[in-house]
Amino acid sequence: MLRFGGMERVKEGTRDEFRSALLEDAVRDLRYGLRALRRVPGFTIVSSLMLALGIGATTAVFSVVNGVLVKPLPYPKPGELVSLEHTAPGVSDDADVSMSAALLFTYRDENHSFQELGLWNAGSDSVTGQGEPEQVQSLYVSHGTLQVLGAQPLIGRRFSQKDHTPGSPDTVMLTYGYWQRRYGGDGSVIGRRLTVDSRPRTVIGVMSEEFRFLNADPDLIQPLRFEREKLNLGQFSFQGLARLEPGVTLAQANADVSRMIPIWLNTWPTFPGIDRAFFEDVRLTPALRPLKEEVVGDVGSVLWVLMGTIGIVLLIACANVANLLLVRAEGRQHELAIRAALGAGWARIARELLIESLALGLFGGALGLALAFAALRLLVAIGPATLPRLNEITIDPTVLWFTLIVSVLSGLLFGCIPVAKHAGPQIARALRGSGRTSSASKERHRARNTLVVVQVALALMLLVGSGLMIRTFLALRAVQPGFSDPDHVQLVRVGIPETQVADEERVFRMQSDMRDRLAAIPGVSTASFTSSAPMEGGTSDSVLLAREQTSAERQSPPVRRFKFVSPGFLRTVGTPLVAGRDFTWAEVNERRPVVMISENLAREMWREPAAALGKHIRESTENPWREIVGVVGDVHDRGVQEPAPALVYWPALMENFFNDRVQAPRSVSFAIRSSRTGTEGFLDEVRRAIGAVNASVPLAQIRTLGDVYERSLARTSFTLVMLAIAAAMALLLGVVGIYGVIAYAVSQRTREIGIRVALGAQHGQLTGMFVRHGLVLSTIGVICGLAGAALLTRLMASLLFGISRLDPTTYVVVSLGLVAAAALASYVPAHRATVVDPVKALRAE
Repeated sequence: MLRFGGMERVKEGTRDEFRSALLEDAVRDLRYGLRALRRVPGFTIVSSLMLALGIGATTAVFSVVNGVLVKPLPYPKPGELVSLEHTAPGVSDDADVSMSAALLFTYRDENHSFQELGLWNAGSDSVTGQGEPEQVQSLYVSHGTLQVLGAQPLIGRRFSQKDHTPGSPDTVMLTYGYWQRRYGGDGSVIGRRLTVDSRPRTVIGVMSEEFRFLNADPDLIQPLRFEREKLNLGQFSFQGLARLEPGVTLAQANADVSRMIPIWLNTWPTFPGIDRAFFEDVRLTPALRPLKEEVVGDVGSVLWVLMGTIGIVLLIACANVANLLLVRAEGRQHELAIRAALGAGWARIARELLIESLALGLFGGALGLALAFAALRLLVAIGPATLPRLNEITIDPTVLWFTLIVSVLSGLLFGCIPVAKHAGPQIARALRGSGRTSSASKERHRARNTLVVVQVALALMLLVGSGLMIRTFLALRAVQPGFSDPDHVQLVRVGIPETQVADEERVFRMQSDMRDRLAAIPGVSTASFTSSAPMEGGTSDSVLLAREQTSAERQSPPVRRFKFVSPGFLRTVGTPLVAGRDFTWAEVNERRPVVMISENLAREMWREPAAALGKHIRESTENPWREIVGVVGDVHDRGVQEPAPALVYWPALMENFFNDRVQAPRSVSFAIRSSRTGTEGFLDEVRRAIGAVNASVPLAQIRTLGDVYERSLARTSFTLVMLAIAAAMALLLGVVGIYGVIAYAVSQRTREIGIRVALGAQHGQLTGMFVRHGLVLSTIGVICGLAGAALLTRLMASLLFGISRLDPTTYVVVSLGLVAAAALASYVPAHRATVVDPVKALRAE
């Protein structure tokens, strides 16, 4: 041993030789596999395309899942970020309560759990003084909000404490996109003046291109300013976020907030008209959760269901390729047997077959990646605007690794089946076996038949899921949203800032003048305005006191949604009056104490809509009672998939409302019913009508009520389209699989068919023989698929509306449709059996 340099040297040399041999063998097998695939270009192209469809679709959907659910939020130490939320079990089990400024100061002063915390809100403002007035999206942040996220400006500086102090000079920050769009990326923008809502503000900084603020897409960032001495227990109108101290858990933070709520309750004055007992009855309870959950919302179930369905499509594609490999391996039995006879072991043959399969998988993966690039653009384009983190969806290194792993696993998956069937000891028997055209035994077709059954079962599962989503979509479409003919209702939003018009009543007069001019546009049947159009969001909640309430008595008054409307708004959007009447212009102009409520609110309080007429409600004990003059049909204000909320419709001009002597919403949506909605000429006339009253207010959110309605269905539509695409791919691949099996069976039984024809067999009998074979396979697959669908649809139960996940109609229709498609796929190759010339068939044999 010493003569050879010692044991370690021998080991090292042996390992080097061994590695070298393995590497050489692998390279040689790879070259051999590539040459083998090159000799059968048709097989290679078809297999690669099938895999490309499956891998490409899987990669595209995974990119969405990765961008939305998997990626951490783009902030330093995102695991420390939490959303400050509360519940109010004293009001309702599902009542969510956000943050107020008083809560922020309390938590900031008393907490033991947070490094920093802040409030934020989103809205829109007008920018004037630089060309055409422009409506921009604004983000309002308290001190601490940008610090929580660790956001740093690209140029300039971040808001200081002084910027958040009332009375200090007005400042503003620009986001990168607005900086590029408005100033062309000019670095000298710092220090310039920007007129926002008629108030000049100094630009102090520009955020970096990478900056993202949760799901908001602002143009400007403005500081929130609170006068601490004027705050009270109410006004929960802000979103809150915080960064936990290192090592503090979510449970500890919730316990800390729970400790501070009584401090908040006993420190601040009560809301005007509401006593402290009300806030005690509300039982404010902390419900902090990771900020990522707040950003992602409930979209996770949709995306994971889509990921699962696309994975099933990939499995079907793999089954098809495995079937093709089985056919090819059967054609190579003699070749494999000769190689086995010449000394090639089972492992060597199996390795070569697997390398071919892996090469196919990698080809499919490369093509699939190219398809995924295109599909991802489509996904982002058709994805609902409410899909969170949409701008973070891309093909990044994580997605590339995923594609590589899926390609390799797919190659191994469909490659193992022919290896297990044809690389074993039975190879030797092939030398003694019959030729290609001899009748095949049942055992010979068992693997291929099994794969077809699996394909049909998987396809049926996807078709059932798609069918249930179609039924869900139809059920949602059948819901009466509470308005009619929304495509003919044009919506435009206009805001009149306080810095431009201080007097509230004058704001209302200007809005009334705009409405009159809009109503005078040719083709307009009616026009009106509201603080929030149906399904537009932005409604507010407040307590509701009833003087003559006879039902639903409770210790604390209920909290209900409200909005402000002008006379004629109900007629404009097509919401029916159930009882009573609409406001009159005289009532609104004279600020008479009148109000309308929704039908479900009337039933909740007085059992019958008509019984509510003449009753009185108010929002505060310090303000006058207001008479109910009308009961309005229910409106699905949060989308047709949500129950219609109880709504209060206050007049667009009031006095003594909350703390305001005169109340008129400064930002309103004009609703204009016309057959010309959406046309450029009509919108130009709308702009001129608004501009004739106030040329410095820009129009925002120009869309039809139909657009708003469709947006509420966007998530369901997106899920439906994705499932439909997956189901269509599964159906196509499943039918191709059945066709391939029957066609192969026909080709293998040519001699038998010739003999049968020579003996007088009828064409119908021969066709029926093969069609029955396809029907047997598809029926078994359907039975297996029904069981799988019953389990799979549990995952999508939360996505369904108005239909059971075990809806018998869907299951029956889908099953019959799939069997019919299988019968057709079987008939085409079976028909070829009827045209076999027995003489030629026997001569060929």
